[in-house]
Amino acid sequence: MPNLFPMTDEMTWTDITDTDALENSRAVFGRSWRYDFGAGEFVMSPTRKVAIADEKSAWVVWCEKAIRTPRYRHLIYSRGYGSELEELIGSSYGHAVQESEIQRTVKETLLADTRTASVDNFTFSWNGEACHFTCRIRNVRDETEIVESVVI
Repeated sequence: MPNLFPMTDEMTWTDITDTDALENSRAVFGRSWRYDFGAGEFVMSPTRKVAIADEKSAWVVWCEKAIRTPRYRHLIYSRGYGSELEELIGSSYGHAVQESEIQRTVKETLLADTRTASVDNFTFSWNGEACHFTCRIRNVRDETEIVESVVI
């Protein structure tokens, strides 16, 4: 009977000892479609096809989408995808507590992706009970971007 797991001379196993190389090898950057969160629709090219985002832009779109998607609400997403910012809506906590929870929740949401290295530099502005915030995100390639005006 033939072997289900054939071994050939071309198959070699190497041990990776550098932890940075190991972390970067797990981070898969891919392409995606560009999305305009303000308009709530995909960005179209002049030929009316959905515009393609490069690897960094695709990661930024993923970050914004993960922040805006409520966790556990949609069966199509895994239990690890999305944020729990919706739980803060209508809470009786003060602004300082809500800002702390926003920071914790956003960091937890974005650091779940192996492409994200850090989330920091939060700024908050309040308009009544609505909170607008921005934060800086950095990926494992040391590229940074500002996620702006996500409203809860």
